[in-house]
Amino acid sequence: MKELNFKNYPFRIKKVDNKLWIYDVVRRKYVVLQPEEWVRQHVINFLIEEKGYPKSLINVEKILVVNGLTKRYDVVVFSRRGVILVAVECKAPTRTITQQTFDQIARYNLVLNAKYLMVTNGLHHYYCQMDYSNQKYLFLNDLPHYNDLTE
Repeated sequence: MKELNFKNYPFRIKKVDNKLWIYDVVRRKYVVLQPEEWVRQHVINFLIEEKGYPKSLINVEKILVVNGLTKRYDVVVFSRRGVILVAVECKAPTRTITQQTFDQIARYNLVLNAKYLMVTNGLHHYYCQMDYSNQKYLFLNDLPHYNDLTE
């Protein structure tokens, strides 16, 4: 797999029937290692190892209904009170992050109401804080550490 713009994390990878599988520590199972999954697993480790988000408060690939359509978000982080703090949209490293990517996470966020958004293809990361009163997002240089967040 392509080297990404994250630290090198110690992943558990296995090969079964000529397919690579990677262990997801949140879902507690092996999943097929596709390019987008490679990015998603790096994001999960980044959130846990670098940003201090508790693994128990992270959800991965859950169903979401947006305007009557069933979608699946990549990663969501909750507060201990059940408030969604961070929503993450992952793309494969070969995909360019475009306005459409931001539109996608913005549509998801109409339902999620996350405080922060992260969009990444593993090579380029974008972080935003939601400003709901002015209906816009404020771009940040980094995602806040879990200990620095208020609910």
